[in-house]
Amino acid sequence: MNEAARRATSDDEPALRRLADEVLTELTPQRGGRLWASREARPHPPGDSIMAALGDARRVVVVGTIDRVVVGYGVAHHEDLRDGTRLGVVEDLFVEPDARGVGVGEAMMELLVAWCVQQRCHGVDALALPGNRAAKNFFERFGLTARAIVVHRDLTPEDAP
Repeated sequence: MNEAARRATSDDEPALRRLADEVLTELTPQRGGRLWASREARPHPPGDSIMAALGDARRVVVVGTIDRVVVGYGVAHHEDLRDGTRLGVVEDLFVEPDARGVGVGEAMMELLVAWCVQQRCHGVDALALPGNRAAKNFFERFGLTARAIVVHRDLTPEDAP
């Protein structure tokens, strides 16, 4: 089995669109996922914004592969901060469940971090939903630690749609 990561191209469009839909399906039911889907997730259809990111100089899109088959994707961008520094932000990092644990996510994260370094970012942020210990542990292996905790109170009645 040969795991790898590379910059995405327009030829990856079908896989990117499929994976972007899978992210919503997996994360929305998780704790914090419903609000994440309404606020932080890509607008529907999510594949459109990923394809637009391919042509955006402030973003990078990568894919992770096993034996050259795309099984994951990642997107990062950089932000210029008020103090003149630059922050890298991992917008998406997703690997199909059956392809996890073999190094695909790590290969993509290495590419995303390398891009952030190349863009002169002074740091990298990523979001993990509360209770998603696997995502938290993954990011911690790359030196990311919590720098803020967002707390939330749901005001919607339990039986509301």
